[in-house]
Order: sequence, then structure tokens, then C-alpha cells
Amino acid sequence: MDISVIIPLYNEAESLPELYAWITRVMAEHGYSYEIIFVNDGSTDDSWNVIEGIAAKDGQVHGIKFRRNYGKSPALHCGFAAAQGDVVITMDADLQDSPDEIPELYRMITEEHYDLVSGYKQKRYDPLSKTLPTKLFNATARRVSGIRNLHDFNCGLKAYRRDVVKNIEVFGEMHRYIPYLAKSAGFDRIGEKVVHHQARKFGNTKFGGLNRFVNGYLDLLTLWFLNSFGLKPMHVFGFLGSLMFAFGFIACAVVGGIKLVHICEGTPAPLVTSSPYFYIALTMMILGTQLFVAGFLGELVSRNAQERNNYQIEKTI
Repeated sequence: MDISVIIPLYNEAESLPELYAWITRVMAEHGYSYEIIFVNDGSTDDSWNVIEGIAAKDGQVHGIKFRRNYGKSPALHCGFAAAQGDVVITMDADLQDSPDEIPELYRMITEEHYDLVSGYKQKRYDPLSKTLPTKLFNATARRVSGIRNLHDFNCGLKAYRRDVVKNIEVFGEMHRYIPYLAKSAGFDRIGEKVVHHQARKFGNTKFGGLNRFVNGYLDLLTLWFLNSFGLKPMHVFGFLGSLMFAFGFIACAVVGGIKLVHICEGTPAPLVTSSPYFYIALTMMILGTQLFVAGFLGELVSRNAQERNNYQIEKTI
């Protein structure tokens, strides 16, 4: 199979028939073998009924229905697991991503041998309140990830080699950083294509909200830490803990040494506990021990969260 198109959606019943017709037209024009996988993320409108109606008429259409709303990352995770195409295309269901971009994305993967090609909506139809934070967010992501050639990490329109989607784990809200996840997994041929951005035709944005910018930075920090120390937490916690314990121990020794000098000289020696430095040193030793233990426990539990991607799927087509 040439292409799997994965479409996560939440309350997009109005746009699905038009999107389906558009995709099938593009596929027919270029003679691709394909499948379309709609992932219904707990929609409360008629989206699932629309998907069932389309799938009943077209065996190339499949659907995954979540029992409740989990978010875009879980939807993509389940879509990636189900995909069978040599090239996997993801796009949003709101008609803002153009299926006419699929042939060129497919060509870049198959002929230019990219592992991942991310869309870049150079001209956007979004308000400044969304575009400005997005620019700041992407600038930070480029610097932290080291992927300098991407302008838009979070564009929903992307193309992947199948090996990529089968070897990365998209969880939480990490869909914003799929290029970073791919790079961390060893897929470093990452390209970008300028794509057409269309104004939303129906309703309002579903995957988003102002909190996505705060969460985005927190997720980026988490991903950086996991990528740098996730498999070796002892290297950071153990080092900091040992360093803090050593400083605390030395400080305690200095406080005790001062008292010993007073005793040897026969002068009145103040109580060790009367010095604030003693309590600071003791606190540093306790915190250092706790950090060291945290690093040791982190080594024991790293990569053992087996239930992290256990999502309740009600139906599949």
C-alpha cells in the first residue's frame, strides 16, 4: 500500500464528507493505493455516524472511536499503530490542510528519501494572538531540539516513512514535538515543505486553547530532559546529590573544626548547634541524600510505564 492518511478529529462532522471526497479525488488522479484512518477522539456530535456511513460505502476507509476525549497525541498514537501504508500522511479534519499537498509530500519521502517532512504554513489565516506565540514557541523548539530547518513543529500536515511512525511513541501532548521524537529515535532526515493554509470553514478550533502554549513549553522541557537523562537519571540526580552532600559534609567539618580549635586553645567554644551554618550544612546533606536516592529509584523505574498508552477504544471499522 502506498499511503495511509491518518485524520484525528473531534466534533468535525460537517467537514468530513468534503474532506473525504477531496482526498479520494487526489488519490484517484495519481493512482495511489491508500487507506484513510479517521480517529474519532470522543466526539459529541455526529462525527462517528458520518465515518460509519463513509466506511460502509468505501472499504479503504477505517475508523477508530475513543470512548472519551483523550487528545491529539493519543489519536495519532493509535492511528500510527493501525497504519499499513509505506508513507503515512497526517492531517487535521477541519479542511485547513489541503490534500492537494499529498503527492509532493509522498514524492519527498519516496524519491528524496526523507524520514519525515513537516508542512510549513508560511501564510496563515489565524489571528495575531495565535501566530505570535506560535513563532516564539517554534523558535524555542528549534533551539532545544537542534532541528534548525523547521519553521513549524506543530503543523498537522506531515508525511513519514512507515518505519518512523512504528518506532516513535507519541504520548501525553507530545504531538507538537514529533520531529524531535523522530530525531531522538535516529530518524534525522527531516525536511520541510511550504503548504497552503486555508481558512477554517466550519466551527472553531478543537485541538488547542491558550493553555497549549504553557503546556507546550513544559512538554518541551520534559522531552529535553527525557532525551538527555531519561535513560540515565542517576547521571543528573546522582551527580547533584553527591555534590550537595559533599558541600554539606565539608561545611559540617568546618563548623566542627572551629569548635575543636577553641577547645585546644582553652578558650570558650560556642555550641555547634548555635551556628546557622551547621543547619545549612545538615540540610544540604539531607537534600543531597534524597537526590541521590531519587536518581537510584529513577534508574529502577525508567521505561517501565507499561500502561502509558492504554486507551479505551470503543469501536473499530
